[in-house]
Amino acid sequence: MPNRQSRLLRDWQGYLYISPWFIGFIVFALGPILLSVFMSFTRWSLLSTPQWIGLDNYSEILLHDPLVGKSLWNTAYYVLFSVPLGIVLSLALALLLNQKLRGMSIFRTLFFLPSVTNLVAVSILWMWVFNPEFGLLNRVLALVGVAGPLWLQSETWSKPALILMSLWGVGGGMIIMLAALQGIPAELYEAADLDGARKWRKFLHITVPMISPALFFNLIMNMIGSFQVFTQAFVMTASSGQGSEGAPNNSTLFFVLYLYKKAFQQFKMGYASALAWILFLIILIFTLIQFRLSRKWVYYEAGGRS
Repeated sequence: MPNRQSRLLRDWQGYLYISPWFIGFIVFALGPILLSVFMSFTRWSLLSTPQWIGLDNYSEILLHDPLVGKSLWNTAYYVLFSVPLGIVLSLALALLLNQKLRGMSIFRTLFFLPSVTNLVAVSILWMWVFNPEFGLLNRVLALVGVAGPLWLQSETWSKPALILMSLWGVGGGMIIMLAALQGIPAELYEAADLDGARKWRKFLHITVPMISPALFFNLIMNMIGSFQVFTQAFVMTASSGQGSEGAPNNSTLFFVLYLYKKAFQQFKMGYASALAWILFLIILIFTLIQFRLSRKWVYYEAGGRS
């Protein structure tokens, strides 16, 4: 009986701790979520009464709107390259910053700061970096005899430019990787040294398995964030002199940017709501796939694989 009472007490304590978030979710998020579900089955321009049209928005998206396919392709391209590059770079930085050297905390702070910088300000900075005439990147390339591309003004290089820019914010993932690295017991490396293991084998058979939960967390968060890429494309392409957001020729028209244009430029809120729920389903499917695959490579110290 006492054990049951203590368990109930812990349960209620847990509910009490999460109650601020739960109340905030019900008050500020649940209503808009349910409203967006309803609006996805309507035609609504914000200025008129919503008209129920059933599945017309979804059929238009899936069968008749060519820009949906274009935006999905652009988004998939961005996710495919930015996510693995971000994870590899954040892990590499974490390994470098895990050294026991004087002043290392300063370097950790410097590498982390860009990830908390306002993304609009960062986008404006990178517009200067990518400027084809006097930008820093093309100036550096010119020093080694390479003619830099047009970057944001080029259909070929616009998405690689935004992917390169995304590496600016790997500091958040780096901090998580660094915490995971510092949680690895030193005894494991000492035992490997006694067995004559080389650095590469220690990395593959000790470091990677021990930090696999952190790798998995960064993979999920980076994937979700990359599917929702918006701000940098909105700021940088609208101001690139190519006409509108998503330029040139819709090569940077990402899915969320297209959703924004439908909602707040064309005032098709019902259509935009349907786009939002399609994106939600896409992210949910890929997240579930990653959770399924994680059983084969994510290890937890207490119980082996997940």
